[in-house]
Amino acid sequence: MKKKTILGMGFALTLLFSPFQQAFAAETTGELRKVDNVAHRGAAGYAPENTIAAFDKAVEMKADYIEIDVQRSKDGELVIIHDTTVDRTTDGTGKVKDLTFEQLRTLDAGSFKGEEYKGEKIPTFDEILDRYHGKVGILIELKAPELYPGMEESVAQELKERNLDHPQNEKIIIQSFNFESMKKINELLPKVPIGVLTSSQTHTSEQALKEFSAYADYFNPHYGIVTEDLVEQVHSLGMKISSWTVRSQEAADFLLSMDVDAIITDYPDYVDPRN
Repeated sequence: MKKKTILGMGFALTLLFSPFQQAFAAETTGELRKVDNVAHRGAAGYAPENTIAAFDKAVEMKADYIEIDVQRSKDGELVIIHDTTVDRTTDGTGKVKDLTFEQLRTLDAGSFKGEEYKGEKIPTFDEILDRYHGKVGILIELKAPELYPGMEESVAQELKERNLDHPQNEKIIIQSFNFESMKKINELLPKVPIGVLTSSQTHTSEQALKEFSAYADYFNPHYGIVTEDLVEQVHSLGMKISSWTVRSQEAADFLLSMDVDAIITDYPDYVDPRN
């Protein structure tokens, strides 16, 4: 079931018709962001991706959200890492799912970005929730959930334990390339916004978008397939559109011109020059 923020809409309408708010809006409209700035794996252009250093940098750079990749250790701990192996971003080797949490935690997840980050650890999902909720929005990507049976239930439980399974001004969003996983999350967490990720134009057809809109709140495509028509179609179906991954000012400027709702970027300052 799609999430509807009736209460929020009523509050917004109250403010809209408040003379004070109208006057205030007239003075400040130029300062308001028109697009959410999502720090991809943290501010990954400046610090080692999916580490506390990268997420702290994103907060420092005034990102609206941090984007995190969730996987699971051999012994069931939810951990934050992008690749299904540890080879690229740590000093270890092997598949995430084949390593225990203790083994994962001993790895250096920072040196690949520079000696100043030596000793950065692979964070846990609960660490990220506890450290950043209330400071910045969290866009949670379930990475390869097909490798981790029951992962959706584990993520849902962590959120429920922190009362994050209720509307939080969309400051918690869950997304994945695995559409069946997102349908499952929608059943487990019916009040949490859901996003579907894709880089395929086959998923931009009228029929495909309509099917996504039955359970998703966000359609999140690679920027290479974004067009004005696609943005209009997504909006017409009641979804928002967040596009990824921006690694150049040119790409950021393109997406800003497309009027997308959010830009997922390694460089938050490309989206918001005030950073």
